[in-house]
Amino acid sequence: MKSNITLELEAGATLLFSDDFDQYLPFVEMRYEGVMMKSFSPLIYAVDAENITIKGEGTLDGQGKKWWMEFFRVMIDLKDNGVRDINKYQPMWDKANDTKALYAETNEDYVNTLQRRFFRPPFIQPLRCKNVKIEGVKIVNSPFWTVNPQFCDNVTVKGVTIHNVPSPNTDGINPESCSNVHISDCHISVGDDCITIKSGRDLQGRKAAAPCQNITITNCTMLAGHGGVVIGSEMSGGVSKVVISNCVFDGTNRGIRLKSSRGRGGVVEDIRISNIVMRNIKNEAIVMDLMYSNMPAEPLSERTPIFRDIHVSGLTARDVKTPIFIRGLDEAPISDVSLRDINIQSREKPQFLNYKNLSLTDVTINGQTITLE
Repeated sequence: MKSNITLELEAGATLLFSDDFDQYLPFVEMRYEGVMMKSFSPLIYAVDAENITIKGEGTLDGQGKKWWMEFFRVMIDLKDNGVRDINKYQPMWDKANDTKALYAETNEDYVNTLQRRFFRPPFIQPLRCKNVKIEGVKIVNSPFWTVNPQFCDNVTVKGVTIHNVPSPNTDGINPESCSNVHISDCHISVGDDCITIKSGRDLQGRKAAAPCQNITITNCTMLAGHGGVVIGSEMSGGVSKVVISNCVFDGTNRGIRLKSSRGRGGVVEDIRISNIVMRNIKNEAIVMDLMYSNMPAEPLSERTPIFRDIHVSGLTARDVKTPIFIRGLDEAPISDVSLRDINIQSREKPQFLNYKNLSLTDVTINGQTITLE
């Protein structure tokens, strides 16, 4: 899309995107899981544009099944055969990218992903854009992440329905390295995280130094998904000034999830979460985990991720496996966290590991007020 363009879909209209991979050539500059590279063009793509709008009551259908099947085939081939049965796009990716630099700028836990050399396109990825609006539409069957603004300023996603059947990495709304993002009144059921705030991966993300900041998420419902609202794990550029409020999670694997690991670096801070209702959460209602990837211990450095100044209040959850799981690092405890006015019914007990300045006020698990020992 170019500047000052509006794509409007009337009620009853469906815009069906091709599942012919060749239609998304030549490779373009894009970001995949926090890594800048050249790969397939996103289905809706804008670069250095402003005042772009997607709106209406119609449907955008990404026809993602062929992309998902090829992803599984490549992944299994890599695991079983070391990539013997290559497709025609993998050598194209090698030629288009400085693969040596990509391996140098990402941690060892990402090596297997880079070795696939086949990277599906996001559905909607505006890159370095200003004044982006996505309103009212229904989006289905994304090949990969669904709404994924990158390095954008002033992004509004309002009244959008996203439905991706169980499928790999089909996150709902993932703003990355963006400022002034407003997400509201959305209904999301996807194959991975529903809403995730990100800011780049590992050394490449730290060098870009582009945080995700000034984010509001409100009045949304999250159904199927790995996480309801998530921060990380690609957060190497930092995430700050985030408000999450008035949301319902019903049936997600986890509710609120903050995740990172050694090697990421970056700081997550100034997070406010309030007025949340959860039901039927398969794992944790609240999780803050700095050991998302099992990376070996290392000294405190710019590679160490930091979680601090995180506050959760007014949360109710029923039919939950684990109520709260907080795990910092030996070298970087999660710090300055408050949990207030929280009532959870769960099958397991909460766990608190490697924290500093954690306060619990009126936190009730299965009818019992809990305190830190």
